[in-house]
Amino acid sequence: MAKPERPERPDIEIRATVQARELVFHRPPTTRIDHAAEPVGESASGSDGTNLPERVEAHVTYRNVHIDFRLAAELDPEAPQTWASLPLPRRLRPLRAGQRCR
Repeated sequence: MAKPERPERPDIEIRATVQARELVFHRPPTTRIDHAAEPVGESASGSDGTNLPERVEAHVTYRNVHIDFRLAAELDPEAPQTWASLPLPRRLRPLRAGQRCR
C-alpha cells in the first residue's frame, strides 16, 4: 500500500499507479498536493516509488520506474455539521431549468 497508512478506513480514497520502462525529465518537476478533511476529519497523502530518487535530475534516464500514490480522507461522524448539508461549490451545483453553463 502506498503511503500514508492512515487513515485506515477512509471515507474517500484515491489511488494511482504509474509505471514506465524509461522516464526522462526535461526539467525537474515542481509538485504540490493540498488536501483537507473539512469541517472535521483526518486526511493524508503520500507516494512510494521504485528507481526514482527523492529529487530527479534533468536529462537523466530513469529505468523501470514504478510509483504508487494514495490520498485518503476520513470524516468525523460526530461532527456537528454533516457533509450532505454543506453547499456545493458553484462549479458543482446542478443547473436549474433554462439555466446555461458559463
